[in-house]
Amino acid sequence: MIRLTKQADYGILLMTQFARAGMSGLLSTTDLSTRSRLSQPMVNKTLKQLQRAGLLVSHRGVNGGYRLARDAGAITLEEIIEAMDGPIALTECHEHTGGGDCGIKATCPTRVNWGVINSAIRDSLAGITLLQMIHPLLGSRRIKERVKTNPV
Repeated sequence: MIRLTKQADYGILLMTQFARAGMSGLLSTTDLSTRSRLSQPMVNKTLKQLQRAGLLVSHRGVNGGYRLARDAGAITLEEIIEAMDGPIALTECHEHTGGGDCGIKATCPTRVNWGVINSAIRDSLAGITLLQMIHPLLGSRRIKERVKTNPV
């Protein structure tokens, strides 16, 4: 099963709170913890990672907090996931860092196909913005059909 880590899921969840608040929305860790129902230490840790990645800007002081570094329409899921988990790769040989020490890397018959699949997933995540995450993603026929048959 291919699955996001909890940290990446929480990062996306918190970033959607910022997207709803808009560019001027300044949110504290306490406020975000209440809104998301995540522990304050988890929120704090997640926000620091998102800030290090340049997705959030922090403001110190009594009325301080965090806000989006860029418009929600300019931040992609790919960026958020990579901020939390590092490079997106289904197999080690396709990480940005060059991959692991696979003994059959040079002669692997599936390496090229995994590269194509990995690129398709990365492209899909790069094509979905934070702004789209706070609005229904009903653009594709496949998604519309799934929603019709399995309403939430």
